Amino acid sequence: MHWLWAIIVGLVLGLIARVILPGKQHQPLWLTVIFGIIGGVLGNAVATWIGVNDTKGIDWIRHLLQLAGAVVLVGLGDMAYMAVRGNRRTV
Repeated sequence: MHWLWAIIVGLVLGLIARVILPGKQHQPLWLTVIFGIIGGVLGNAVATWIGVNDTKGIDWIRHLLQLAGAVVLVGLGDMAYMAVRGNRRTV
């Protein structure tokens, strides 16, 4: 069940990250979801490291760290995707 939630949260975080980032992202949706999942995990790790992973009420700081991780990874992932894929045109 945790994997299902990770995929759902990764999808949401990845889509929000795509909206936040300026310009057009060229990576496919499945790659955005993967980067969103990894960003969420990274944000949870940072929240645990600084001691704000479990607070009373809504964990806003943890959620913002997850989103920040997703934005960074989606941005870097898009640059890496374009570097690997190049500017090849399909006919």
